[in-house]
This record gives sequence, C-alpha cells and structure tokens, in this order.
Amino acid sequence: MIIKSPSPAVKIPDISWPEYFFARIEPYHQEIALIDGASGRQINFDELRQNINRVAKSLQHKGYKKGDVFAIYAPNIIEYIYVFQAIMLIGGVITTANPLYTASELELQLQHSKASCLFTTADLLEKVSPVLETTLVEEVFVFNQGDTANSFELLLQDNNDIELLPISINPQTDIAILPYSSGTTGLPKGVMLSHSNLVAHNIQIEAQQDVVCPNVDDIIIAVLPFFHIYGITVIMNLGLCNGSTLIIVNGFKPEQFLGLIEQYRITTAYLVPPIILFLAEHPLVSHYDISSLQYVMSGAAPIGEAQLLAAGERVLCPVYQGYGLTETSPVVIKEPDLLATTKHGTVGVLMPNTEAMIIDTETGEPLGFNQTGELLLRGPQVMMGYLNNPEATAVAIDTNGWLHSGDIARVDEQGYFYIVDRLKELIKCKSYQVAPAELEALLLTHPAIIDAAVVPKADKQSGEVPKAFIVLKQDISADEIIAWVAEKVAAYKQIKEIEFIDKIPKSPSGKILRRNLRDR
Repeated sequence: MIIKSPSPAVKIPDISWPEYFFARIEPYHQEIALIDGASGRQINFDELRQNINRVAKSLQHKGYKKGDVFAIYAPNIIEYIYVFQAIMLIGGVITTANPLYTASELELQLQHSKASCLFTTADLLEKVSPVLETTLVEEVFVFNQGDTANSFELLLQDNNDIELLPISINPQTDIAILPYSSGTTGLPKGVMLSHSNLVAHNIQIEAQQDVVCPNVDDIIIAVLPFFHIYGITVIMNLGLCNGSTLIIVNGFKPEQFLGLIEQYRITTAYLVPPIILFLAEHPLVSHYDISSLQYVMSGAAPIGEAQLLAAGERVLCPVYQGYGLTETSPVVIKEPDLLATTKHGTVGVLMPNTEAMIIDTETGEPLGFNQTGELLLRGPQVMMGYLNNPEATAVAIDTNGWLHSGDIARVDEQGYFYIVDRLKELIKCKSYQVAPAELEALLLTHPAIIDAAVVPKADKQSGEVPKAFIVLKQDISADEIIAWVAEKVAAYKQIKEIEFIDKIPKSPSGKILRRNLRDR
C-alpha cells in the first residue's frame, strides 16, 4: 500500500540552488539577515548578497571551477554562510565536516570526498595540519585571521572589477552538497544531494498544508550546527529564503541560549531532543523571559511525547516533531502546525510530492494501516546516491526508487506516521550519528581485544550513548579502553560503558546480533 501526501502536489522548477536562492532573497535589502550571537555583529541582506558574490568571484579568479569539492570544517559563524552559498554559485560541491572531529576522522572525509580546498578556524588548524599531506587539499582558508596569508578575509575584498563567469548547472545531476551519513549501517558515506534536491526540499516544506513557515518578521536561533543537514536546509536555507533573521550561535550553552532568546525576542527555534529536554526540565529556564517563542520544532532524533508536552508547557507554545534523514534533505514527514490534533506520538504526515510505504522486514511485502514494518520513502528530495559507492546506493534505493529508511514505523488511516523502532544500526547520541561499525573497527585495532560489538544504551540526557561488548585477548580494564578510544574519536562517539563477555553473538553469516546484546 502506497501512502501519498495529503497536501496537493507542487511544481518544482528545474533550476539551480543559486538561481532559486537569489530570486527568493531579492525582495530583502536593509532587513537584517544575520546576527552573531556572541558579538552582536549584524549583516543585512544587501551585505549578504555582496559578500557571497565577492567570495564566489575570488574563488573563481583563483582558478576553482565547477565540480571542485570544498570542505568546511568550522563551527557556526556568519562567514560559514557566505562560503556555503558562494561555492554553489561557481558550481562547486560542499562537504561539511563536524568541527568536533578528530584529525583522523577529518582525514577520512577529506580523502573520500577528494576535497581540494578547506575552510576552517584558527583553533582547528592543529587538527587540519597533520592531514594535509595525506589528502588532496591544496589550499586552506582560515576564518577571522585578518590580512594574514590564506586568511578568508582576502576573499571578501572589493572585487567589483572582476566578472563572475556564468556556470552551466544541471539541477538534476550536479551535486550541490555532500554531507556525510552512516546510512543504515557501516562507515560514513558521502550523500550526494543535487541542486534540485535542495530546491524541492525548500518548496515542499513551504507547500505543506497547515504549516507555519518563517517570514520576514521571524527571528530564528541558529544553534544547530551548519555541518548537519538540519542546520543547512531547515535553518539556513529555509530561514533566509523567507527573509528571516538568523541569530548565529556557536554550540549550545544554556545561559547564552536562553539569554539570546530573551535579548532578541526570538520567535522560532528548530531544535533537537537534548535541547527540548533541557527546556522541559532545567530550572534555569524559569529565570529567563522566553515568551517571544511562537514556534519550536524538534527533529534529528526521536523524543518522547511526555518531554514534548512538558517543553511546550515551559515555553508556552506547541512543540512540533518532524522526521527526516540526511538522505532526504532531510524532511519527509512533519506535523501540521495549524491543526489542533490530539494525536500523540506522531511525527506527522508526508510532505507534498512525497510517497511512503511500510513493508514487512522479513518478506518485503507491503503492509496496511497500523501494521509495523520498515518505512520506505520516495520523492524529489531523496538523494542521488552515495558518492563512489554503488553497492551501498543499491541497498539504500531499490529499483523502484524507494529509499529504505532503516526505521520501523506504522501509519494510521489519517496518514499520520509513528516511528516505533530502528532497524538500522546507528546510535543517535545528542542527535549525532554514531556508526557502531566505526567504533568496532577501531576497537579491533587494540592488541588486547579479540572481538567487539557496539550497541546503543538509553541515556536521559543524550538519548543514546555507545556501549561496547568486548572479548579480551589479554587483561585490560574498561577504563583503559574507554580512555584509549576517547583519544581517537569525537566526544559524542566516545564509549560510555563496557561489558566484557566470552563471545559476541552472531548469525550464521557472521552478522552481529545486536538485538541480543541490547536486550541483555
């Protein structure tokens, strides 16, 4: 049974993201587009346009061309947005790297994406420098470095005498952005999102029936990282296309977060479950005036109904849920905002132009209403595939164009979806993806470990944290292993608990039986 969106289909123009983006922001001039939360520095839409064009012309003048891959390895700063939009303007491909990555994690992404240029900050250079010799990166630009060599500021110099050369972009087949996702299993893979994917996603969100979209009067707190697809397309792209003001925040710091809501009378907050939980329970919230909030959205990971309701009571406005994947740009399902629904636990209904199907996880047969199985998705926001990985692409997208989400769901007769479990192996820690296979591969390099398996463990603050089951070759303590892993991976990937066992349970084919371990 194929489920279709309750919203009417909408036409998706066959244009590049820059064509769409610049047309959408054309009405806005002196209106404030960006405010740096830490310093208060403001950028209006005219300045935003000018700076994007300057960066694009400077990069093109340096010889960068269509198809070149640019990596951004930085926290949320105003300049991130200039670079992001400028790269697409010259036909480049953007791969965004988590600033929490260690040097080795960054190295893997740079090598796989074949990035030739990197943008970063001065405090991250110590992690960048060691990997330059083993990657294709030829040039590094450093944000906020004044007029020093390779300073990003040099790209912002007045270059009105330089013409931006026209670029021919095929919206359907040219890659716009290349975020990395672990998919349903395995190591991180480059998700190829086209210009058309980005355009479609923006239009689909705005065209959903009974939805509240940001507008020129809205002030959005941009606390979610721009390296993540949620921060890219929902906060940056959707917000700016509608003339909203973004308050740029480098990471979630409770007092700063609440203080900025109070100071700027922020109206809109796109958040993740750990921050929703903070709003629901932390006593600090009552010390700030956050009554300006009109719309709060939770995404990127599951959250319980009780926490949503509790957060709504604290912020005095409804807190909505949505569902998506990096592979779907990301939003495919979202709660209608204007309906006084009494449905509990739902992530909403399908976006326009989107189809879904629930299938039996054993037989692959389609299921009906209120039957639980794997969620399949199809629509114009679905990725082209994984970079240089046809095998993983074929597993993710079948011959009929269905993306296999790896999530277990059901749908009711009114078209409301409920995410009930996860078929895929990913751990969601503070809404970041953690691939068990990545940690297992690392653990198996330790001389004292003969076998290992990693599974999620429920955690009130983080949602889930990695727990390792380990078979030892020689004596070593759990604390020693935890400390060893912590030196090699980002903080959210660090193993929080270890249980030593005699044997890792596996299927006849050798696949780890993770459910057996989770149920212990």
